[in-house]
Amino acid sequence: MKDFASSGDPEVQAQLDRLSALSLPQGRIGLEVIHEILNRLGNPERDLPPVFHVAGTNGKGSTCAFLRAMLEAQGLTVHVATKPHLVRYNERIRVAGSLISDDLLAQLLKEVLDISEDLGPSFFEVTTAATLLAFARIPADACVIEVGLGGRFDATNVMVRPAACGISSLGVDHHQFLLNEDPSAPSPGNPEVRIAFEKVGIVRAGSPMVTQNYRADMEAMIAQRCTQEGAPLFMRGKAWFADVSADGIAYRDAQGELSLPLPQMPGSHQGDNAALAVAMLRHQDAVTVSTEAMASGIRSTVWPARLQLLADGPLTQLLPGATFLLDGGHNPNAALAMAKYLETQAQKPVHAIIGMLSAKDARTTLTTIAPHLASLTAIPIDGSEYHPLEDLAAIARDAGVAETTTAPSLEDAVRALAPHAQDGGTILIAGSLYLAGQVLKANGEVPN
Repeated sequence: MKDFASSGDPEVQAQLDRLSALSLPQGRIGLEVIHEILNRLGNPERDLPPVFHVAGTNGKGSTCAFLRAMLEAQGLTVHVATKPHLVRYNERIRVAGSLISDDLLAQLLKEVLDISEDLGPSFFEVTTAATLLAFARIPADACVIEVGLGGRFDATNVMVRPAACGISSLGVDHHQFLLNEDPSAPSPGNPEVRIAFEKVGIVRAGSPMVTQNYRADMEAMIAQRCTQEGAPLFMRGKAWFADVSADGIAYRDAQGELSLPLPQMPGSHQGDNAALAVAMLRHQDAVTVSTEAMASGIRSTVWPARLQLLADGPLTQLLPGATFLLDGGHNPNAALAMAKYLETQAQKPVHAIIGMLSAKDARTTLTTIAPHLASLTAIPIDGSEYHPLEDLAAIARDAGVAETTTAPSLEDAVRALAPHAQDGGTILIAGSLYLAGQVLKANGEVPN
């Protein structure tokens, strides 16, 4: 699937057009191409500030956001690489605290493309190399780098010795890529263990691996790989503990106990993501971050399109009496977090506007949130291959949603809910980060 990147800057767009013209590697897995690109560029991955490398199925982006906020609260300058972007490609690369400029982005993409087109690189290999060039050339105190897909063969998996590696929550997603036939991968009949194997592939000798807790067979796989690679493992429930309650986060490890605030971001799962970020900082020695900075960072962290309450804007003004909730969740784990929030915190009734990419598990996602919905409207996702709208509506009906329909656009779906908005309640827009980006753009909330 193409990445649908675009830019309003003509120089950046010219390079993104070159990227989109690259053929997607068919059946090619491995890190040989990204290593060759980096070698031609002088191996920038060897000249980075201390790196915090985060993998996972859900929560890795939020964990990166907490890490960045805590490091910056300490007064440190931080590079950050996350994906995907929501509105502008520049969101993926934060250089020394600010989104990368169009001029620098265009320059770096051109440099990498010019030196590597004969290798037949992928979109992610080129953009990862450009990101690492920026991070090596511009001074900073730390790097926070989110894994894009999997871990073992992700283009970011070229770090020499990160300050710390982390794994957030695990579940089955991107199965068409991560569960492909690979004779070197274990547990072909156990997808969850296979996913754990792929994610822990970012392990490095001597670098602490800090994780959440998982099912016993998944934990065993992670422990085995860390032992094989010579990486110290710090797993939640064994090396560190965190109790997340309405009173805050009670954290403890071998160094002692911390009493930390809850994040401002909605969703109880964000307390778990914040705790993982704290554990990563507590189990490394490359940078020092005080308890006060951790607490300040937790309070100040924002991460768009994750149970985000939309502000007053052109889109929300179409229904001034309603609360708008935006979530980019698109897999079973994300649906569980969404359902928990809808059950315990959302203002009722909840009317959902849903668009999902065709490759996603729409049935599991919609079945999970359906008990909390008064209605569901299925909409297209412009520029993407999306689930047929009638199919989404049918799945929702089968799952017990009383009122289901379709609409040709986001704005049409919102306007059609006007009779319901008189009762207040929540308008949930969810199902895809690509859709979330279109929502933020329509409401004038472009991430910065």
